[in-house]
Amino acid sequence: MLKVCSWLESTTKNPAKNGIKYWCQDETRLGLKTRESKVITALGVKPKGFVQWNFKSYYIYGAIAPKSGESFFLEFSHLDGDCFQIFLDHLSQSYPSYLNIIQLDNGLFHAGSKLKIPDNILLIFQPPYSPELNPIERVWHYFKQHLRWEIYQDIEQLKDKVRSVIEGFYPEIIASLTGWDYILEALATVA
Repeated sequence: MLKVCSWLESTTKNPAKNGIKYWCQDETRLGLKTRESKVITALGVKPKGFVQWNFKSYYIYGAIAPKSGESFFLEFSHLDGDCFQIFLDHLSQSYPSYLNIIQLDNGLFHAGSKLKIPDNILLIFQPPYSPELNPIERVWHYFKQHLRWEIYQDIEQLKDKVRSVIEGFYPEIIASLTGWDYILEALATVA
C-alpha cells in the first residue's frame, strides 16, 4: 500500500480516474506435445492413450483481476522483454483510465533496462521462487486441463483450441479460481 501511495504522489498525472485495477500476471508455454494426465478405468484395466512428441510451442501472456474476474491474454511466439513490453502497452491501452497494479514474478525480462512502463501501470514483484503466491497459476492449471490427451496437427490448430477455451473463461470462473480471501480483503481495505 505504501508503494502505491508514494508512486501516486511522485507521478505528475493521476491515471486512476476510474479507480485501481489489481492484476496478477504470468506467462505459460503451450505446445504440440501431448499433455498426459490421470484417467479413471475399471479395476485391472490398463489405460491407453495416444501421445505426440512434437515440441513446437508458443506462449500466452496473461493477466487476471481476482476481484472482478476480468482477464487479458495475448499470444506470442517467444518469451522476452520485447514481448512483455508489447503486452504491457496493450494492457495499458485497454484500461487507460485505471491505475493498473500488476503482481508478477521476478523474470529477468520483467525488469529489463529497455522496458518502458506505461504511466498507468505499477509493477509489484512477488518474492523469488514463489509461484504459489500468484493466483494466475491456478488459471493456467485449470486452462491446461482442457488440453489433456489432445493431439493437434499443427500450432494453428492448437491456437484455435486455446482461443475457444479462453473465450469460455467467464469472469465468474476466473474470480472463483483466483479470488483468494487475503487478496480480496486487502483490495477491500485499499478501496
